[in-house]
Amino acid sequence: MLDESVRKLLIVEDDPGLKTQLRWCFQGFEVLVAEDREQALAQVERHSPAIVTLDLGLPPDPANATEGLAALEQILSLRPETKVIVVTGSDDRENALQAIARGAYDFYQKPVDGDVLQLIAERAHRVYELEEENRRLMRQGTGTPLEGVITADPQMLRVCKTIEKIAPVDATVLLLGDSGTGKEVLARAVHQLSARRDQRFVAINCAAIPENLLESELFGYEKGAFTGATRQTIGRIEYAEGGTLFLDEVGDLPLPLQAKLLRFLQERVIERLGGRGEIPVDVRVVCATHQKLDALMADGRFREDLYYRISELSVNIPPLGERHGDAVLLAHHFLDRFRRQHGKGRSGFAPDALAAIERYSWPGNVRELENIIRKAVIMADGPQITADDLGFTVPESNGEAPIKLRDARDQAESSAIRRALSRTNGNIAQAADVLGVSRPTLYSLLNKFGLK
Repeated sequence: MLDESVRKLLIVEDDPGLKTQLRWCFQGFEVLVAEDREQALAQVERHSPAIVTLDLGLPPDPANATEGLAALEQILSLRPETKVIVVTGSDDRENALQAIARGAYDFYQKPVDGDVLQLIAERAHRVYELEEENRRLMRQGTGTPLEGVITADPQMLRVCKTIEKIAPVDATVLLLGDSGTGKEVLARAVHQLSARRDQRFVAINCAAIPENLLESELFGYEKGAFTGATRQTIGRIEYAEGGTLFLDEVGDLPLPLQAKLLRFLQERVIERLGGRGEIPVDVRVVCATHQKLDALMADGRFREDLYYRISELSVNIPPLGERHGDAVLLAHHFLDRFRRQHGKGRSGFAPDALAAIERYSWPGNVRELENIIRKAVIMADGPQITADDLGFTVPESNGEAPIKLRDARDQAESSAIRRALSRTNGNIAQAADVLGVSRPTLYSLLNKFGLK
């Protein structure tokens, strides 16, 4: 939690008397002051206060709320996590509600009651603390050392454990999974956890480069090897010397290149196009594909001997639709990233959006989720992202439930806990409130189901 002694609160008020009165309202806060929008933005940039009390009637037009509403939007663009409490006149309820619609945390009508305003500020700071703890937990990850992997799903956690085990072993790895499941993220994790971490990680997508260029990309070429080859150029394999070579979509590799890749994996030497000398290369190879290699081998489109070479260690990555709770967890992560990147003051997801994210099947996996959240952050009109902002239709579920009562109960409890933890970004206290149980009870259930 945050240190109580450094809790910062900014008062934005141009009336000297009211400003003095407000300063005495807030015990336990380091109080900052500003008289107009420009000063307020400067204080927010410099001090990042958790709480801002904002008078909507600011100079140069104190009779209207235009300047105050503009200040609100700019404050939330700079610091979306800031809790803004709008202080308005007794007859200005309409503008107060407009401020709430634009992302303000709460509003308070004059005349000022110091005790009530202190209570509102304390409550706002408590929410700020909980959200900051959530962000800290997200930055720390989910208990796995795999950089870039965010998961709470048992299947995916087993994948992470497998990566941890195989990374130090200098063997060829094959990652199998649908498009968008994070194969390159796991390939980079293999590299980072290996003894080659200080050398290059070189990635090439075998499906993205035309067949007539792919061989020269992989193996390089000598000057004069073909028209336009005006100088000697090393290929990706040679460039990865000492490090890791990641061959994405290896299932799309043409058969002639499959034979050449097989020879490299067997002999650990290459020949550049137009060259005659063998060049030894020390590199670890990690391959990935979304295709069913057994079907390709049956059709004669993938070499069986190459398959056994690249699959010394094989890892199957589950699709996002089968990873319980991960869609909401990742949605929070992407929301936090994109609202900062695009300067949008989105405060979170509306309940209908969270329900839609949980129920959607995610055929495009993590990549689809990332694109949808980015679009919603940019295009949403309100402070929260709603189901309509997400822009997809959730089909009705027709899955069959387990027959045994104990299995059904355990499955329901485990699913409910994962959903609650995902919705609260892993905050135990909030998850216990959502589930209607005490924290000790929730900890006991977490241990029972092996959840972190």
